[in-house]
Formats: sequence, C-alpha cells, structure tokens
Amino acid sequence: MALQEFPYDRTKAVAYAHRWAYFRNPDYFDYQGIGGDCTNFASQCIYAGSGIMNYTPTYGWFYISANDRTPSWTGVTYLYNFLVSNDGVGPYGYSTDRQGVLAGDIVQLAFEERNFAHTPFIVMIRGEPTLDNILVAAHSNDADCRPLSSYQFSAIRFVHIEAVRYQTPV
Repeated sequence: MALQEFPYDRTKAVAYAHRWAYFRNPDYFDYQGIGGDCTNFASQCIYAGSGIMNYTPTYGWFYISANDRTPSWTGVTYLYNFLVSNDGVGPYGYSTDRQGVLAGDIVQLAFEERNFAHTPFIVMIRGEPTLDNILVAAHSNDADCRPLSSYQFSAIRFVHIEAVRYQTPV
C-alpha cells in the first residue's frame, strides 16, 4: 500500500460549518452536556473537507458513534496533536501563526494559563489576518462569523490543514 494525497476541500468544510453552526447534525452525538461540543464540531467540519478518517485505534482520528471514536475527534489537545503529527491517512497540517491560516483551518484557545480548551473553526478572513477579521464558527457557545477578538483568552494557537492522505494499492 502507498500513500497518496489530495487537496483539502476548504469550500466544503466551510459550507458545512455554516450549515451546522447553530444546529446539531443528527449523524453525530452532541457532547454539549458532557464537556462541550466544540472539537466534535471542528472535526466534523474538517471531515467534510477531507472525506477520510484515520481508523488507527487510540491515536487516529475517527468517529463511528458516541462511544466509538478517538480522543482526537472530541479532545482539543488530541486533535491538535493528531493534525500536526499525522503521517498516515487523513488530514494533516502544521502549527502556524495567524498569518498562515486560511478559511477551513482551526484555532485553539486557552482560557486559564496555557490549558487549551476551545476549538473554533475558521470560516472567513477579511483582508489581512487579525483577531478582528478572522471569523469563526463554533459549538458550545454556538457562533458563526464570530470575530476571534470577541473571545477572552490567555493563549492562542492556529493549525493550517495542508492536505489529506489516503492509501492506494501499489
């Protein structure tokens, strides 16, 4: 088996984010009442643009049901770790600053010291990327086209999704 890659479809990912920002897709469990739904929503958006999950137990990135998923599908730090270290199938990316993001990427916010606890999904950047004109969609505190500057946070990090890998027969 060999790995091939294809572009991440940012248009599909952003369209999904707009569609479900204020609603819940019934195909996925809503984790709102048990820790928050933000990273679950961000993963759904990324999946809409990638179409490929990584079914590696524990360290992959997949959702089958509420109780059959990887920590990276719903956990802030786990999603970050998966995206920036994934060398297998599925989406992958790298940590960057706000100048390196596009619509379809994610941002993570820490509210206490450097404990990252929220994963908004970037839906639009109006001109030069600043906290005022990077607009996000998110669950937990549902939002669409919300400026990053409207959040009170102690730390911020961005992940640019580079592409998607899939496995092909040799």
